[in-house]
Amino acid sequence: MSAHVKKPGWFTVNVFNRAVAWLTRRGLSVWGSRVLAVRGRKSGEWRTTPVNLLTVDGQQYLLAPRGHVQWTRNMRAAGGGELRLGKNVDVFTATEVADDDKVPLLRAYLKRWKAEVGVFFNGVGPDSPDEDLRRIAPDHPVFRITVTN
Repeated sequence: MSAHVKKPGWFTVNVFNRAVAWLTRRGLSVWGSRVLAVRGRKSGEWRTTPVNLLTVDGQQYLLAPRGHVQWTRNMRAAGGGELRLGKNVDVFTATEVADDDKVPLLRAYLKRWKAEVGVFFNGVGPDSPDEDLRRIAPDHPVFRITVTN
């Protein structure tokens, strides 16, 4: 597994993520945003962060543009969590997607959100060749979401 992590800057943490999470908690999705809640792998306490929910061929996915960050580590340990939009809470299980299966998901994610997160993909975009997407696949965890409630 890659150790790739791109930590967010002050503006992202203190302004952008808080604004998106505030809107999402009130039921206003910003380009597919949800608030992800997952139990901390050490504390067991709920941890939340705004995420972009990707849907491809009727399946839902969470992709980590910043790499192997805290929520991805917690997700591996917990095996699932909650996706929140306003008062709607979807409880889910998560299955990590193998690197070899990520190419179409990375491409779809970048088509939808490249303007927001493209800087985290080292120059790879939605129109890049498959081999470039395969090269960066280990740096970006992807989880298939199965809603259970």
